Amino acid sequence: MTRPSTVPDAGRGDVVTGPPGPDAARQRGHRPRPGRRRALAVFLTPSLTLFLLLVVAPIAVASYASLYKWNGFGLPENHVGLDNYTRALADPVFRGDLWRGFVLIVLSLTIQLPAALGLAMLLNQPLKGRGLYRLVFFAPYVLSEVTTAVLFTLVFSPNRGLGEVISRWLGAEAGAVFADPDTVLFAVFLVVSWKYFGLYMILFLAARQGIPRELHEAAVTDGAGAWQAFRHVTLPLLGPTIRIAVFLSVIGTIQLFDMVWVLTGGGPIHASETMAVTMFQYGFRRFEVGYASAISIVMFVLSLAFALVYQRVVLRRDTEGALTVQGDQR
Repeated sequence: MTRPSTVPDAGRGDVVTGPPGPDAARQRGHRPRPGRRRALAVFLTPSLTLFLLLVVAPIAVASYASLYKWNGFGLPENHVGLDNYTRALADPVFRGDLWRGFVLIVLSLTIQLPAALGLAMLLNQPLKGRGLYRLVFFAPYVLSEVTTAVLFTLVFSPNRGLGEVISRWLGAEAGAVFADPDTVLFAVFLVVSWKYFGLYMILFLAARQGIPRELHEAAVTDGAGAWQAFRHVTLPLLGPTIRIAVFLSVIGTIQLFDMVWVLTGGGPIHASETMAVTMFQYGFRRFEVGYASAISIVMFVLSLAFALVYQRVVLRRDTEGALTVQGDQR
């Protein structure tokens, strides 16, 4: 029960009791009690400390190092300003990294996510053994990136890999897909899709199962077919999940490193190299830490810019709806 508020009657001087008004409730919601403030401080301090040490501090150090020509030993002394950034933008390898990242993003948004959505809709049907199918498609996501890369290195191993054997059975020309500049990027995309396909499938499946059945029944009653019900009922309600999946796919592609490094090392002749691989090559192979730091800052700026713009333009309606619901429940 809520404690009634007392409001003096202007006409008689009496006291009228009633429920608190919205302004009073709003003021109480914006003024946490001292005990609540202490609890928030206790629970937030460890997380904020880790965030400052593991996120903010490395970004600050990399930003500082990117202004120097530095090999990573001793203190940086040779200040070069923005020359490392100018060098990165003029480097054909780095510009190729941007192009290859864009290609992988386009492939993911046009092939991987739609295929995951279609499979999720299929596994939502009352199929025999669909629980096993869900497990099989989701299992690759449980594997680590390095384990996945090593597995596909063995699969596409020349002359004795499973992929080569199947190619010969089908009468196709066998060849090392990771050694051909024309096919290596698509082979990397295949491995990345195999690894993360199950994650997006489960996300779409969970969102689909959260849609009330009555909406589809109403659409069928109104004469809508299966495709019309999917287009006008299912797909709009899956919009928030699809937008989150697009966000995860783009950010993950910008930061792609471990699978590419184990599979190809960025080769042949930089045909599969990503920004993270180039950063690693210069930072830990050539000991050009200043230049590698500049590349890392460019990656950070690209990720941050995309996240801010995407949230502002695409996710704004979803976040505003969530905040509205939370405010109504308060």
